[in-house]
Amino acid sequence: MKILSGTSNQPLAEAISTYLGIPLTKLSIRKFADDEVFVEILENVRGEDVFVIQPTSKPANDYLMELLIMIDALRRGSARRITAVIPYYGYARQDRKTVSRSPITAKLVANLLTGAGADRVLTMDLHAGQIQGFFDIPLDNLFAAGPVFLPAVKKRRSARPLTIVSPDVGGVVRARAIANKLEAGLAIIDKRREKAGISEVMHVIGEVDGHDCIMVDDIVDSAGTLCNAAVALKAEGASSVRAFATHGVLSGQAVGRVEGSEIEELVITDSIRVREDVAASKKIEVLTVAPLIGEAMLRISEERSVSSLFEQNLPATA
Repeated sequence: MKILSGTSNQPLAEAISTYLGIPLTKLSIRKFADDEVFVEILENVRGEDVFVIQPTSKPANDYLMELLIMIDALRRGSARRITAVIPYYGYARQDRKTVSRSPITAKLVANLLTGAGADRVLTMDLHAGQIQGFFDIPLDNLFAAGPVFLPAVKKRRSARPLTIVSPDVGGVVRARAIANKLEAGLAIIDKRREKAGISEVMHVIGEVDGHDCIMVDDIVDSAGTLCNAAVALKAEGASSVRAFATHGVLSGQAVGRVEGSEIEELVITDSIRVREDVAASKKIEVLTVAPLIGEAMLRISEERSVSSLFEQNLPATA
């Protein structure tokens, strides 16, 4: 078993390497003067079970191309099996045609990964479940909610009633699953999205008056939806509002927006490299997913069940 890391999230790759006790395979990634990417694997990978760790976050195109080139280099180096470990799957929000003559880019990325030579994909909290069907190779989709978020929510639970909130209708299944495990209430934010990146909260469906509310989502990008939802929850009498989101994209003025919002705390994971402004924020806490991903990689390599991960408690890692 060998582990390679691109330049997208080296700290996460190193944490996974430490968890597994397997050093990262040496490689060279550099750019030519015209920004073409060149990859050279500096160790023998012939006949090896290789895992390539590379979230395709901003700059998505650069990191995606880097991942494809690494996979191609491994295939030409006669690796026995290549697993693309993509903690954050870029372009996942383009999973369907929203207007005429628009692409389904999530499917295009799946085709590119398969064409480059990936034998399987390991990802986490896909934006839409149907993306799994875009692949003709095995795909394992991990969920941060159980192994990572649930213990953190339990630590923050008070004597007041707890309600899990979905910030939109699309996230109801995720919110309901967490609410059931915590024996908590469920609420839904009914919103109207005027255009991409901008949302207007309409009203809250469910009882939140006097409750501690925890919003759960897969991605926090501009943070507009979460901040508007927090205002609506407070207006309905919520005692406190926190938010848990797996992928902290936090583009533009998102960090400042969270700092000035009704949200008491935003909890994200390190699926995307943590920027300095995010790490410095007093309202944002980052939880690691290294044990979750590392354990899944080990089970894939040993041909053991991955789904049983969600029935067990993983070792805590700082």
